[in-house]
Amino acid sequence: MSWHAQLDLQYRRDDQRTVLRHAHTGPLRILKSLYPEGHGICHNVIVHPPGGLVGGDVLVVNAHAATQSHGLLATPGATRFYKSDGPATEQRIVLTLDEGARLEWLPLEAIAYPGCLAHNTLRATLAEGAEMIGWDVCALGLPTAGQPFDRGSLTQHLEIPGLWLERSHIDAADTRLLESPLGLGGHKCMGTLWLATGTPLTRERREHLLAVVRSVLGDEHGVPVGATCPNPRMLVVRAVAPLVEPLMALFQRVWGTLRTEAWGLRNTPPRIWSV
Repeated sequence: MSWHAQLDLQYRRDDQRTVLRHAHTGPLRILKSLYPEGHGICHNVIVHPPGGLVGGDVLVVNAHAATQSHGLLATPGATRFYKSDGPATEQRIVLTLDEGARLEWLPLEAIAYPGCLAHNTLRATLAEGAEMIGWDVCALGLPTAGQPFDRGSLTQHLEIPGLWLERSHIDAADTRLLESPLGLGGHKCMGTLWLATGTPLTRERREHLLAVVRSVLGDEHGVPVGATCPNPRMLVVRAVAPLVEPLMALFQRVWGTLRTEAWGLRNTPPRIWSV
């Protein structure tokens, strides 16, 4: 029996406070709102009690940040795409930012278990003056547990309409893609981090942010990574790694740097990261 779970999140500004209204169907929940940085930024953790998806399961998260609100979303654990003997599983994320809103999308990784048939999609739209920092990290198999990604497939779709489209289909049988230096080069983890804006960045701001991000990347060893601005409204960091931990640690440092340099905010990690 497959499960369909949906979580609808509505951030709005109430005077100087960002508040959240939410509704859910199925096994998908939100923990209480936290304000470790003051009332203007609302931190939330999305919880999926089953902990993973099997054949036919669908998870949908719709997050809407209204004008001048600021929400931060994290997860307590990885999204696990388990082996499927029939229909595919899907995680679908839809993020909408109104004028002047900010949103931070910071989930832990998605794990493609051997034999999974998984679709992982994210679509974000930003109005004028809105800005977001987000990432998507995927791990193929469980190499440290002796479970290589030797069968199954993972389809990725990341889109910010008019700005960015990243789509990949990773088939475990495609060894040229998985092992070739022109593909993943044997790495088992891949990730994309972005800063996206509804209004074009000035050239000075864009060059400054790219320089400070690259200075952070220069401190990391063993994680092939690069940063670029593919258009005036985005900064993108892409990386691969043999394991999740070094890539995620790098992305957390980049996130903290962008928060400070782009938004003038402290590096205040979600509390769930220290649990």
